[in-house]
Amino acid sequence: MDEANRSTRTMHDASVLAPLAQIPPDIRCAADYETLAPRFLPAPRMAYIAGGSGAGHTVAANRVAFDAWAIWPRVLRDVTHGHLACTLGGEDFAHPLLLAPVAYQRLAHPAAERASAQAAQALDAGLVSSTLATCTLEDIAAAAGPRRWFQLYFQPRRDATLGLLRRAEAAGYGAVVVTLDASIQAASHTALAAGFRMPDDCVPANLLGHPAAPQRTLAPGHSRVFQGLMAEAPTLQDLDWLLEQARVPVWVKGVLHPDDAALLRARGVRGLVVSNHGGRGLDGAPASLTALPAVRAAVDVDYPLLFDGGIRSGADVFKALALGADAVLLGRLQVYALAVAGALGVAHMLKLLREELEATMALAGCATLADITPATLARL
Repeated sequence: MDEANRSTRTMHDASVLAPLAQIPPDIRCAADYETLAPRFLPAPRMAYIAGGSGAGHTVAANRVAFDAWAIWPRVLRDVTHGHLACTLGGEDFAHPLLLAPVAYQRLAHPAAERASAQAAQALDAGLVSSTLATCTLEDIAAAAGPRRWFQLYFQPRRDATLGLLRRAEAAGYGAVVVTLDASIQAASHTALAAGFRMPDDCVPANLLGHPAAPQRTLAPGHSRVFQGLMAEAPTLQDLDWLLEQARVPVWVKGVLHPDDAALLRARGVRGLVVSNHGGRGLDGAPASLTALPAVRAAVDVDYPLLFDGGIRSGADVFKALALGADAVLLGRLQVYALAVAGALGVAHMLKLLREELEATMALAGCATLADITPATLARL
């Protein structure tokens, strides 16, 4: 038995299916991968992937926010010259669908992030690779297409952070996306109730050999949160240092407040990801879609913004673009497709989502992404 099959046998118990080598016949839209995923993931893993932090209020808010908007259909519009091409931070993309930096993808499939990278390459999709991937950033780069960026978490020591940055630059990543909103992540109540524990084979491959964070002894009266967990949280000085060190554009992920957006733009950050970390940060934070218009208003109209949080359909993508995003990141939908059918599933999900977006644009009278403006939406 080869290693992939052994990993598959280990990952799945008798109540779930092994990943398929073909597209399931009952997949009719991109969102169907979420419906099918529980058949291919053990319940604790499904609970972890689907859950956020705490009670999951922000996870739910991300999805509900899309229901507050309708799309105006238009008639007699010539869209035969239509296309999805866009530019992000000076790079040309075939379409505005990028795979988000989802950690620990070995939870869903033995091929893990390499499979997602292969799908991105096949569908001309941008890819943002996670610091906490279970494959090394070099292996992911070898499988991905040319539009690949690296998501960076600040490490407890600057030399370790700099090492990750230099590895990403050497591997041909075109930008670094620094996540700033996840210094503390409260455990998901649903994942805890389901008995989830991170498996032994799900380790952050990029951090092997890195020194562990120093143990801190709290003084009497000090807080485990303020003086403990937050002691390693990045500061503005850390960001300034990174901007000086980086040889590629630096983006920031995890921005919801317009004042933060304006500050980061003024500091020299090349673009932002409007995101609440998929609901895995502050439980009770606004939905990413709710925050998006104010962030767009706080920065220049040409300043690049990515959106992350709750995309399940081409209509969702359209709404995010209409409210200010230049492109979107796909997180959970990526992992659901990976669990069902590996690289083929992720590629198929991207194909479906692209066609759903094209159909939505055509019926809304929008031939290009520039035609998708707030005027194309109606508030319900």
